[in-house]
Amino acid sequence: MNVSLDDLKGKVCIVTGGCGVFGNIFAQTMLKAGAKVAVIDYKQGRCDECAQSLEKKSGADVICVVANVLDKDSLMNAKKQVNDELGKIDILINCAGGNAPSATTSIEFITKENREDLSKSFFGLDYEGFRRVFDLNFLGTVLPTMVFAEDMIVRGGSIINISSMNSFRPLTKIPAYSAAKASINNLTQWLAVHFAKVNVRVNAIAPGFFLTNQNRFLLTDEKTGELTKRGNKIISNTPMGRFGDPEEVSGALLYLASDISKFVTGIVIPVDGGFSAYSGV
Repeated sequence: MNVSLDDLKGKVCIVTGGCGVFGNIFAQTMLKAGAKVAVIDYKQGRCDECAQSLEKKSGADVICVVANVLDKDSLMNAKKQVNDELGKIDILINCAGGNAPSATTSIEFITKENREDLSKSFFGLDYEGFRRVFDLNFLGTVLPTMVFAEDMIVRGGSIINISSMNSFRPLTKIPAYSAAKASINNLTQWLAVHFAKVNVRVNAIAPGFFLTNQNRFLLTDEKTGELTKRGNKIISNTPMGRFGDPEEVSGALLYLASDISKFVTGIVIPVDGGFSAYSGV
């Protein structure tokens, strides 16, 4: 068996959410492997800056296409642009997602002491905020796959979804994000079976805990910069004793994108410093 990444050279790869922390790292990783990369973002200015930054770091041409992962028409237009400029799509990385304070409870448990004020509990969540977070993470994976994977059913390809530790065991405070990521795991398995006969592999990566813009308000104190009680709890339950570096997810990405894993489909790989393996004792 040829254990190289040469098969990725010249492949056309789309990264949704490509201007976010993980998406940007994934785009850089695929560029270094020789792929032709298009990143998707919904803001024109950020898209342009993102493409220029990626080109500067990699020395390769990058296109950034403005599209909304919750708008099928805009995704269809994006696909046409990618096909016209780069060719047919071989790899799709569904990285668009995130959480929001409006879909986050302030308390972990309803107790006898705090049940008189339910505004900080599940009952006080903003419904629209809950729906936005769920839709962004789940439908924001469904719709790009519907559009971009159509090229793959003729030529084969690899789809990589981004799951989370929340998908295995839901974390307190973030019900919308947890439910959406659990749905991603199920969707990944369903699509893996559905596409198996046409050589389209579908897998997912479940990152552990990384300090990013979407979770910083939960894990660090804004004033002191010190870890919150929740942040300390995560570190104490991560055997490696630290948060991850986003670049440390790149190995799993390359494995799933390349022919090294050509008999692998329907799996979710944790990249979590041992968090999912640790019972706490």
